[in-house]
Amino acid sequence: MGDSKPGPTVGPSVAEILTSHASGTGSPTATAARVADAIAARGDDGTWLSTVPREQLIAAAADIENRPGARTLPLYGVPFGVKDSIDVAGVPTTLSCPDYAYVATATAPAVRRLLDAGALYVGKTNLDQFATGLNGTRTPYTVPRSVYGGDMISGGSSSGSALAVALGQVPFAVATDTAGSGRVPAALNGVVGFKPSRGLISTVGLVPACRSLDCLSVMAGSVDDVDRVLDVMIARDDEDPWSRDRGPRFRGGAVTVGLPPEQELEFFGDEQMRRAHLAVRTRLSRTSTVVDVSLQPFLAAGALLYQGPWVAERLVEFGDFLAAQPDSIHPVVRDILRSGHRYNAVDAFAALQRLQELKAVTGRLWRQMDVLVLPTIGTTFTVDEVLAAPIDCNTKLGHYTHFGNLLDLLGAAVPVGVTADGRPCSAMVLGPALSDDTVLHVAAQLLDEPRRTPWRSGVSADSVTLTEEHA
Repeated sequence: MGDSKPGPTVGPSVAEILTSHASGTGSPTATAARVADAIAARGDDGTWLSTVPREQLIAAAADIENRPGARTLPLYGVPFGVKDSIDVAGVPTTLSCPDYAYVATATAPAVRRLLDAGALYVGKTNLDQFATGLNGTRTPYTVPRSVYGGDMISGGSSSGSALAVALGQVPFAVATDTAGSGRVPAALNGVVGFKPSRGLISTVGLVPACRSLDCLSVMAGSVDDVDRVLDVMIARDDEDPWSRDRGPRFRGGAVTVGLPPEQELEFFGDEQMRRAHLAVRTRLSRTSTVVDVSLQPFLAAGALLYQGPWVAERLVEFGDFLAAQPDSIHPVVRDILRSGHRYNAVDAFAALQRLQELKAVTGRLWRQMDVLVLPTIGTTFTVDEVLAAPIDCNTKLGHYTHFGNLLDLLGAAVPVGVTADGRPCSAMVLGPALSDDTVLHVAAQLLDEPRRTPWRSGVSADSVTLTEEHA
């Protein structure tokens, strides 16, 4: 669980923990003790905002052990963290703003499903305040750093969720994604960040950033861990007006990969990151059917997020607090919220119409491809660089992620190695709504990870390995 060298130290996977608990070589109580000790050993590094005290955590694990039929539960004794914008009953929800905090009276349904499946709640993870930011520095608490060192930012807004996994403390964490919050920190810490199709996971119990765009997401060390967690979390929820059913499972066959022309890719002068990503493209071109797809209409949609009225949607939730207690809000976040006041209804309708036009354009592009592969981030920044230019750096971090939620896409951030100077490189696999399983298939292939397909009738989960010719 140490961090003797830069980069992630991913701990036992969900499958490994389950095997240990089922065989008796380990137990939920032993796992709970290990997790508590690992968190305590690091101290306050900006990962967690609150954790279950050690003895209470072990007691909760013992309760899981004593549950009837516990060993058959899909997440029996598996520890996890929850981003501190999502409610857990009896626990403060702070959104990284102490004066906004309240004690939740109910647990978010998505988290409740994890608990019912035998998972062990460990604590609440840090975030950019009000989930407004992609860098991890917009917090009054300890500012987290990437596991890659060099004072590199952790990314945000789901900073703590990514770090909890990358430090090997928990095999998965629940995060959110509105503009890339579940993908950018995954990229900066060398783990998998998966933003599913909007509506597959209930957002009830989430304090919204932009309710029309918000998604719960998952951070994990592997696609297999993501698969296992999604199978528990995905469910219709009639209390969530955006809820919808899961799309078709991937049944094999060729997948066509869209790649933008190289000249359309932006790395902000980061030559090492450019070279690292181009190596990924070369690999894909050797193993997959590849088509050229312009990135321009996607970027045009992304520009609407903070240069259009969607920033005003944050005022629906935080406008009253902004008016009453402006000094309680992080200065950068406060300025962003205030900028929402400059938009009116005409602006909103004009932006919606423009977005619909861009959806039509990109929709035609999706007829040519099954997935689109891009860099997750074009470059990295240090904490000092972000503090010196918070808006500019944040905009660059979201260059490839801002459009995803607006266009109703889903995406997986996948670690694909490091640059020549040791910084993380991440590829993002995007797909149209409800193509989640296809995206996860491609993500697994980028990781050279065999993927379980237990839904194939008559085929055991352990016998299925996807081959390169199906990439």
